Amino acid sequence: MPEKTLKNKRVIVTGGARGIGRAIATRLLDEGASVAICGTRQKSIDDALAILSPRGDVFGMVADVSILDDVRAFIGAALKRFGTIDILVNNAGTATFKSVAELSPEAWHRMIAVNLTGVYYCCHEVLPIFRNAGGGDIVNISSLAGKNAFAGGAGYNASKFGLNGFSEAMMLDHRNEGVRVTAVLPGSVDTGFGGHGAGSQSPWKIAPEDIAAIVLDVLQMPRRTTVSQIEVRPSRPPQRT
Repeated sequence: MPEKTLKNKRVIVTGGARGIGRAIATRLLDEGASVAICGTRQKSIDDALAILSPRGDVFGMVADVSILDDVRAFIGAALKRFGTIDILVNNAGTATFKSVAELSPEAWHRMIAVNLTGVYYCCHEVLPIFRNAGGGDIVNISSLAGKNAFAGGAGYNASKFGLNGFSEAMMLDHRNEGVRVTAVLPGSVDTGFGGHGAGSQSPWKIAPEDIAAIVLDVLQMPRRTTVSQIEVRPSRPPQRT
């Protein structure tokens, strides 16, 4: 059998209970990593663990990344379980697609809090662990919406434009400490994200497993190399008429 490339690596995946996050957790477990996942609903965590546990060392807990105390509790639990953290995958996200006039302040604040502030919280708590260990990897699951604005996307666009800038600056801040930072920018992925349906009704979309494969490729790069940003698009989206 081929050697598992992430054997003995300890990984946090936020939003790991479903969609892209669960696909990433699955792939990392298959490569020998120990994985901690979080989500905002206990049932989602329980359902994910039932699927993931046969594949390897995984645990999960309810944590909202927009709440600093939740982030600290989750990362603290991961540290207690694993002893250290080698990799952080910031995948948790939310979206409400409405025009600025129709977008509620609550929805605006929620998107910024989860998609941007939550990433900062997780990175801020993990970076001292990486510093003590001599390095680590951070992968931020962003979006092409962070480069291409669209009608109805003001709040989501703002959060992802911000995330891309944050990711690049963090890479520059910490690369000489052995920390690699990568932003992955998918287009349309076949999940239920943002209220859009998933499955056979959207066969042209990117599969979550494809994003997981890209994350694995990034993590397997030699330490001398940082893949700072990757754009990912469906090969054959519907043609506009």
